[in-house]
Amino acid sequence: MAAFGSCDSGIPGFAPPPPAPGSPTRVQIEELLAQVPVVAARPDALGYERGCKKGEGCVFGPAWTDDYDGPGGHDGCDTRNNVLARSMSALVFREGTHDCVVLEGSLADPYSGEVVKFSKSDASAVQIDHVYALSAAWDMGANGWLPDKRVRFANDLDFNLLAVNGRDNQSKSDDTPSHWLPPNKAYHCFYAGKYLSVAAQYGLPITQADQRALAAVAEKC
Repeated sequence: MAAFGSCDSGIPGFAPPPPAPGSPTRVQIEELLAQVPVVAARPDALGYERGCKKGEGCVFGPAWTDDYDGPGGHDGCDTRNNVLARSMSALVFREGTHDCVVLEGSLADPYSGEVVKFSKSDASAVQIDHVYALSAAWDMGANGWLPDKRVRFANDLDFNLLAVNGRDNQSKSDDTPSHWLPPNKAYHCFYAGKYLSVAAQYGLPITQADQRALAAVAEKC
């Protein structure tokens, strides 16, 4: 299955903006919608603990670990730096890290449509979003996965991770599409395809409200 995830531009046009380059078509989104299970509402599964300090559940493994089987795993770079390097241009790496630790770069941000300058001295300006949020995945079925699958999900460069501006990532939190879509409407089709690609790849459901929201996005793609 191909992952919708290319974000090679991001400047919105006049409303209603055209879909961003690389976005899925209406037909592609509708095909994904047909593949993904639908549930009435998001359950509230017990036991979600992201933290990995002593006594914490660490249910998706240590944040940005390199110790997993999948794209970018066991390559000597942590997942966050791998996503930054994949997503930005004008990259500057820390010397002696074999082009691993990103010090500077320029991000065409898919959520705002703006160009965001990244510097490690202000690292929170660019954050890594789990498109299908970890706590939402936990509620929707990941609580029953084996630990290795959860670690793979949390570090999946190809399907579930995007470098985005920090403000919008914090605004999104763990919301699903019925409660949050990118402020940049030109990337709604992109986001819908990305979200549904993750759900289809991992067998995760969406809620009826999410289905309606994503179907409404597809109408404009």
